[in-house]
Amino acid sequence: MADTALDPGLSRVGSVMAAIEARIAGRTLGPGARLPSIRAFADTMGVSKSTVVEAYERLGAEGAIVSRPGSGFYVAGRAEPLSLAAIGPRLDRAVDPLWIARQSLEAGPAMLKPGCGWMPPHWMPDEGLRRALRQLARDTDQTVGCYDVPLGHPPLRQLLARRLAERGIPAHPDAIVLTDSATQALDLICRFLVEPGDAVLVDDPCYFNFHALLRAHRVRVVGVPFGASGPDLTALAAALTEHRPRFYLTNSGLHNPTGASVSPATVHRVLRLAEAHDTLIVEDDIYADFEPEPGPRLAGFDGLERVIHIGGFSKTLSAAARIGVIALRPDWVERLVDLKLAVSLGSGHLAAALVHRTLSDGSYRRYLDGMRGRLAEARGRVVRRLAGAGLDVPLVPAAGMFLWARLPQGLDAAEIARRALAEGVVLAPGPVFSPGQAATDRLRFNVAQCGDARVFEVLERAMAG
Repeated sequence: MADTALDPGLSRVGSVMAAIEARIAGRTLGPGARLPSIRAFADTMGVSKSTVVEAYERLGAEGAIVSRPGSGFYVAGRAEPLSLAAIGPRLDRAVDPLWIARQSLEAGPAMLKPGCGWMPPHWMPDEGLRRALRQLARDTDQTVGCYDVPLGHPPLRQLLARRLAERGIPAHPDAIVLTDSATQALDLICRFLVEPGDAVLVDDPCYFNFHALLRAHRVRVVGVPFGASGPDLTALAAALTEHRPRFYLTNSGLHNPTGASVSPATVHRVLRLAEAHDTLIVEDDIYADFEPEPGPRLAGFDGLERVIHIGGFSKTLSAAARIGVIALRPDWVERLVDLKLAVSLGSGHLAAALVHRTLSDGSYRRYLDGMRGRLAEARGRVVRRLAGAGLDVPLVPAAGMFLWARLPQGLDAAEIARRALAEGVVLAPGPVFSPGQAATDRLRFNVAQCGDARVFEVLERAMAG
């Protein structure tokens, strides 16, 4: 576990105290829970029993735990508010995934964000959105002051069903549930499917917010190595056997952060493994519109029998008018909608109507064609600039915005990110994407956010130390 290693910045007693405090803050140990025995925790931490005794006594003096003679030590008081940072691996705050997201969101115009996960505002189809807003404002039949229907805006669901069919995914409009974002869609699915302590498989590496959201649901996150051809099938089979996960969460198209797209043969084998182990798959397809031609999807091969498909438009349309899309088996829809109503009552009608108007306009498809070409040009340019700085990109994706770059031997991505941050550049170091804290020599670059030459000037200085 992440909280059982000695912290080099603390004394041995301090490390033991920090490990217990992290378990309490992360709710692994709740109020009234019995702490590990002194002997057991000494073995776990690799310290002497006297060190654990002193740590427990200090925690008792601080009121964090209480001693019950003849029984042991117990957590005192009420539960502290949930701390996601305490549940996850201990990281320098400058390279913690949630802190990276905050830095990118709060950054002023002077901050450069090659590590962020979205397009620059001036790349987005502002005119199409403004036109759709004007149309909505003039439409006197458009209801703007009411809750939406439970499934979400019917015209948008009908349009989305046709779009999914173009990708080989058979989803009736009544098997599509709208939410306020793809992140909320995943949160709703977690509420629907998992209980605390369940195992969930994710790719290693994968989108770092998957880790944080799953930790918030108190599940065991298990990483499966993911490479240029998709998940390591041997490792996936072993993880399915050992952990019996509730579901496997993945991007099968334009994977974040690697940019890989899974082949039809791999999709077929992943589905066979899931069926053999009676495991569900949650397929996040947020990057679908970046593809010039639809690639293979797990939901398409499976027909939504054991795959739940998620989508959205924050990456290609607007981060301000967010819509999440869930396509799932029809017999689960009513129960999922009940849960949606319980936690949010409904999804945003205005945002859904705006997205529908924009997608219905032929200008959106023209915009996508231009955006893909713009990304292709930026991708080639950034690959050349990274090579000039000494970084290698083993897989250059055919589409999308991400490059998964490898640093020269001996350089640490987290340290490079710290140095770059001091100069006003937000990088995305590999360890934040890795449940196993691997990828220490990797950085994810968003090619759309690398147009300023200062990105590479700061990167080279950070690499030089």
